[in-house]
Amino acid sequence: MSDELPTGRPVTHAGRAKRLLLTPKEEWQAIDAEPMTTGDVYKNWVLPLAAIGPVAGLIGGVVFGHSVFGITFRPSLGMAAGMAVTSYVMAIVGTFVLALIIDALAPSFGGTKNSLQATKVAAYSATAAWLAGIFQLLPGVGLLGILGLYSLYLLYVGLPMLMRAPADKAVGYTVVSIIAAAVVFIVAGTIVGKVGQAMTPSLASMGGGALSGTVSVPGVGSVDLGKMEEATRKMEAAANSAQTAKAVAPDVLQALLPDALGAWKRTEISSSGANAGGIGGSNARASYVNGDGSLELEVTDIAAAGALAAMGAAFNVQSNRQTETGYEKTSTIDGRMTTEEWDSQSRRGKYGVLVANRFMVEARGTVPAVDTLKQAVAAIGTDKLEALAR
Repeated sequence: MSDELPTGRPVTHAGRAKRLLLTPKEEWQAIDAEPMTTGDVYKNWVLPLAAIGPVAGLIGGVVFGHSVFGITFRPSLGMAAGMAVTSYVMAIVGTFVLALIIDALAPSFGGTKNSLQATKVAAYSATAAWLAGIFQLLPGVGLLGILGLYSLYLLYVGLPMLMRAPADKAVGYTVVSIIAAAVVFIVAGTIVGKVGQAMTPSLASMGGGALSGTVSVPGVGSVDLGKMEEATRKMEAAANSAQTAKAVAPDVLQALLPDALGAWKRTEISSSGANAGGIGGSNARASYVNGDGSLELEVTDIAAAGALAAMGAAFNVQSNRQTETGYEKTSTIDGRMTTEEWDSQSRRGKYGVLVANRFMVEARGTVPAVDTLKQAVAAIGTDKLEALAR
């Protein structure tokens, strides 16, 4: 990879990632023109960024554990390391497979086959998903992993540009590439070399016309493909507004946490904030007790990254899982991404709402009913958060 872009701007991981997230069209143009080899793409971009999620997951799993329905499982260092290595290898293999599919499908959507360009598209479009992997580091912000869906938008923008495909076929090209990649991993990795020939004729018909239906994304839920074009329009507007978004000061968020929640008395409160490369965030949390019950109320401002959060609501992401004693679900209510978990046996649960596409408000703990958590979240005041977002 060259040391400078054609415009003279130096190429750094932080700078390129930020530009891809906030000004994707301009950065894709720079990537298109930048001289590099396939090896450069993997060495300078795929290998370092693909490691973010696995490393964060390893640390988060060992330090905090994985909590489901109030039960925390903390893997051994060896087990966590094994999971991290497997995830890392799959991320690299996934990039390779997606590049093969993008290249194979290009002629069917009016594009030009070019393995290097296809590799660029597969690698750089994954940026949002890889960066979102950092949220595996801390408990309580798992929903923010949904920001990885912004990679779909990056793929949508970069695919026709680098593969020289007509803009009106970008949606079909994007969706078919994703579906084809999913099929490859489900069926077997050994058929990678045949995917292009086997799937191109049957999938090419999706190049035009309206798309509909849903696709199940592991770890996310169902994604409404019919909202692809609507979502991309929202992303363009959101990315532009994100460039001026600044995180609310931690003490301002802390002031939103009430001294008491009815009979629940606050016992502890704290706040923090950070900023790197012009992208920052802030957080405030408080602990409450009532008899033998306890809960934690938290509000997080993801600032500029909040523009990406609109992907979840725009794609109407949904998931639902039930057990004998509880449930987990993700849905969009009144235009806001909402997550809810409850276990009636342990009386432990979690409830979170994404407000104004940037403020994550979440309550979790041991309470009489999940409604207690919903009331705690409501106590923050969505109107106050929406006012702060303006």
